[in-house]
Amino acid sequence: MQPVLIFRHVPCEGPGYLAEVLDANKIPQQIISIDEGMQVPSHVNGASGLVFMGGPMSVNDNLPWIQDELALIRNAHHKGIPVLGHCLGGQLISKALGGMVTRNPVTEIGWFPVECSGTIPGTGWLQDISFATECFHWHGETFALPAGAHPLFKSRFCQNQGFVLGNSLALQCHVEMQKGMVQAWLEYYKDDLPAPSSSVQSPEEMLRDIDRRIASLHAFADVIYSAWLKGFQRIT
Repeated sequence: MQPVLIFRHVPCEGPGYLAEVLDANKIPQQIISIDEGMQVPSHVNGASGLVFMGGPMSVNDNLPWIQDELALIRNAHHKGIPVLGHCLGGQLISKALGGMVTRNPVTEIGWFPVECSGTIPGTGWLQDISFATECFHWHGETFALPAGAHPLFKSRFCQNQGFVLGNSLALQCHVEMQKGMVQAWLEYYKDDLPAPSSSVQSPEEMLRDIDRRIASLHAFADVIYSAWLKGFQRIT
C-alpha cells in the first residue's frame, strides 16, 4: 500500500496515537515536516491518504505552504482519497472545501466532553462512541461546515467539533493525544497559555487523572479512526 502522508506543522504536534493505529493496520506513513522546511507535494500521486495535524498558526495567515496544502486537499477530495485533519488540519479541510474559519467565541483549552450533533446517512458508527468521553482541545478559531458536510460533534464552547464530507473527515478536537504529548504541549506553549477560565484549564487540571483520560480518549479515537479508514476500502 502507498503511504499516508502526515503533514506536521510544529515539532510537538505529530500524529501521536494515530501513528499507532496506522501501524496496527499495516498502513505505511510518511511525515511531511513543514516545520523543517519540507515542501508540500504538488499532487497526491503516490499517497493512499492525507493527514493534517495542528499548529498555532491560522489557516487565514499568508503562508505559502497553507495555499499549497489547501490545493492538495481539494485535489485529494475530488479524487476520493481519504483526508483527515486535526484542529488546524480540520480547519484546512473546511477552508479548502468552501467553509470559513473564524474566531471561536472563546479559547477552548483542556479536557471537555463533546456530544453528538448529527448522524451520517447510511452509517451507524456514531453509536459506537461514548459521549461521556472528554476530548482534548486547544484552539482559538473554529471552522464552518462546507456545503454538503454532515456535522458530527459539538462541545459546550464550540459548535462545530467535527464533520464528514465524502472521504474527508475534519476534527476540531485532538483525538490523537498521548500522555507525553500533553506534557510536551504544556511546555512548548507555556508562554502563550491564557489564564484559567471556564473554557481554559490550568496545566494542573490538564494533567490530573491523565492516564484515565488518555485511555478513554483512545477508545473514542479508535471509533473515529476506524470510520475514516473505511475510506481506504472504498477506493481499493
